[in-house]
Parts: sequence; C-alpha cells; structure tokens
Amino acid sequence: MATDILLPKLGFSMTEAQIAEWLVEDGSHVNEGDPLYSLEADKSTNEVEAPATGTLTILADPGETYEVGTVLGRIE
Repeated sequence: MATDILLPKLGFSMTEAQIAEWLVEDGSHVNEGDPLYSLEADKSTNEVEAPATGTLTILADPGETYEVGTVLGRIE
C-alpha cells in the first residue's frame, strides 16, 4: 500500500513552504524515519523524515513552493 508524503504544517501560521532539496534519489529505498528532504519555511530549514519504509517516488521539484498538505511524493 502506498503512503503519500504530504507537506507538513510545521508552524502555527505556516501555509506554504519551499523544498530546498531532496536528500534521497527518486526510486531509492527508504526506511521509516530516514531524512527525505529539506524544507524552507518561515525563515528556517527543517529536515522531514520518511513516514514509511519502501521505494520513493518524487512528485515535487526542489526550489518550488507548495501549500501545506500537497502530495510531494509517495512511498510504495
């Protein structure tokens, strides 16, 4: 079963954020808890971890800004 990777809401007033970089290649195997990507929001940078174990499919481009809740990728 696939698990969507959603853009998390990291702050009370956060409505959007930019993906600084993916830390894992598309098609790579990831384990739950592995760092997946860096997220820039509200003048801070945070690493976001994998919510599941499996193969990563990246759907969102680094450098782009996305709204909270957007599907950024999928783990199958």
